[in-house]
Amino acid sequence: MHTDHAKPLKDSEPPGAEMSTLIGYVLLGGVLLSMSLIIAGLFWHWVNTGRLGVDYQVPKMNLFQFVVAEMRDLIAGRFRPRLLVSLGITALLLTPYLRVLVSLLFFAGVEHNWKYSLFTGFVLAVLTYSLFLR
Repeated sequence: MHTDHAKPLKDSEPPGAEMSTLIGYVLLGGVLLSMSLIIAGLFWHWVNTGRLGVDYQVPKMNLFQFVVAEMRDLIAGRFRPRLLVSLGITALLLTPYLRVLVSLLFFAGVEHNWKYSLFTGFVLAVLTYSLFLR
């Protein structure tokens, strides 16, 4: 008697639906986190000053330098409304990067599709390089 332990395909699920669902959750999570942080920072600033807008200048540094600077403030306990807004912007900027990273892990680890893994790895390398530029 032969038993097949392979996972049966669902008729209603098109190929790649698992990947699309995963990517959808990554993008949704990143946008919701970003919105929550920015709104919380703006609200906190409004409560403290009575003004909704935050005086904000983007520093002349690449994204990774920006993230490190903001993480230092967070770890040092220098909480302020601008920090929440900065973390929200950081989350929004890193969401597409995380999407490509998750895609690479999915193609390599789940599907074992080396061609797509190679292409996605190249895109991830280019994105990583671009994030180090000013």
